[in-house]
Amino acid sequence: MRFFTASTALLSLSLAFVSSSCSSLPSFASSQPKLLPKKSAEALAKLTPKKSKPAKTATVAYNKFLPAPASTGLKASAEVLPKDKHGRATYDFETRNRVVRTTAYSCAENEPGAVGCLNAAGSVLKYGSTVRSAAADWSRYPLGTKFKIKGLPYTYVVDDYGSALVGTNTIDIYHPNLSLMNKWGTREAEISVIQWGSWERTLKLLKGRRGYSHCRRMHDAALAHVEAGRVILAQNEEQQ
Repeated sequence: MRFFTASTALLSLSLAFVSSSCSSLPSFASSQPKLLPKKSAEALAKLTPKKSKPAKTATVAYNKFLPAPASTGLKASAEVLPKDKHGRATYDFETRNRVVRTTAYSCAENEPGAVGCLNAAGSVLKYGSTVRSAAADWSRYPLGTKFKIKGLPYTYVVDDYGSALVGTNTIDIYHPNLSLMNKWGTREAEISVIQWGSWERTLKLLKGRRGYSHCRRMHDAALAHVEAGRVILAQNEEQQ
């Protein structure tokens, strides 16, 4: 009985010590994070800055064959100008930026009167990586006029003409074969005249060809422009 009593007393003492020890420990329940109400959590999420994505730069790529679309403002300004038979604006010589009708031609067409791949000035038609040939009415774009087409890297030089171009503002773009010619077709283009050609050379060449009606018409119209002082002379002509 004494042994049982001693054991019982020892067990009671141990339980009392454990009970007192546990009561002296800090409460962990009070240190646990509290869950926010749903509305509060959503409001806090809106205040958290989000990582911004870098802005994308708009780029336009052209295929180096077809022109870029003409600007809307330039097209609108052309509406009030006189029109040719194709409904295209007739500009004065002070205006270098223009919206024009373009067509395509090739020496591979073997048109009557064409001499191989020679132009009307007597040299070879150009289709290089920097300079290319074009045909036009020489009374509107005199021989040697240089221009750029929007969206294309080439410099075009007017060194040819055609009877169908006379009296129009159309520019004919040279291509070396029929496939490229047909691919271009007839299309609108925005051009920028970077240098006017020589009126002196234009009149000199056309004067000797007045036996052809289209050459006579270009000669007479070019001469009228020069005599009226409506043209812009080439640099070498200004020095004379």
